[in-house]
Amino acid sequence: MKRLAVACALLLAAAAACAQPEDHEPAWTRGTLPGVGMADLPVLHRAERTPPLRYRVVVLPGSGCAGLAPIAQRYFAGLLHAEVLVLHKPGTDLDAGPAPAQCTSEFVAGDDLARWHEHARHALRMAALDTAARVPTVLVGISEGGELLPALAPELPGLAGLVLLSSPGLDPREAGELQARRGGVLADWQALGKIQASALPDTALVQGRSLGYWRSFWRWPLAQPLIDAPWPLLQVWGEADALVPAEAYQRFAMRAQGRAAPFCTRSFAGADHGLQGVAPGIGRINGVQRVWAWLEQWARAPQDGWCAMLPP
Repeated sequence: MKRLAVACALLLAAAAACAQPEDHEPAWTRGTLPGVGMADLPVLHRAERTPPLRYRVVVLPGSGCAGLAPIAQRYFAGLLHAEVLVLHKPGTDLDAGPAPAQCTSEFVAGDDLARWHEHARHALRMAALDTAARVPTVLVGISEGGELLPALAPELPGLAGLVLLSSPGLDPREAGELQARRGGVLADWQALGKIQASALPDTALVQGRSLGYWRSFWRWPLAQPLIDAPWPLLQVWGEADALVPAEAYQRFAMRAQGRAAPFCTRSFAGADHGLQGVAPGIGRINGVQRVWAWLEQWARAPQDGWCAMLPP
């Protein structure tokens, strides 16, 4: 029944055939989409909050088993005219929240960028997102989810742009090394590099992750595929991010200036990895909702160009 409900929501972008609450706030539908083999990817789906439907947003959450169901309504509130599909990793508990205390051993054993990519690619093909409303799609990667953007972008018909939220755009290994240097743990990082290159099995656990995870992480290409990608790209980050150094964001932004497709970047002073914080002279800031407001502006006048949505 869950999969039937999701299929209804996915295939009918305006959700005309799916029941909606009487207060006109669209319901978040829970369900699954099939990955490779027997794996299922938990998904959340919501129709547009305010007609008309202007665009679709496909979201890849960050690392770990963080299920976004508890915060979905408020987190995506600013996407008024967008259908939203949130595609989680296999084994994710949708109710885990953005900072679960602990992931299951089964999740940890299967957590791997290469596997996640294959499962997500298969799921997006099965979602048939081009069948109902012919609206443009925006692919959003949150933190680690950004590492899948160039690999999954070709699976989305009508893709209009890519968004990196708190995701630097560098190859994960390069960004990780910069963070290790900032944190004064470069020796530990170098030791991890030697362990992942050892003959130990992929199932061995190191720093809470399997060696299979670290081996994919160490070899995962991201910066050049993003630079070569033919779709417009927006990079957004917080200047008080404790998990990714500003140098990582700035280094990618410098390289991306040579992209053939449009590229724009914005940072929020005082904002953390979740794009929340207090900006000097401004006060409390919610960077996520600002990004959604920019996408809403773009959707009203896409002919003006991708980066025209940003304030000067």
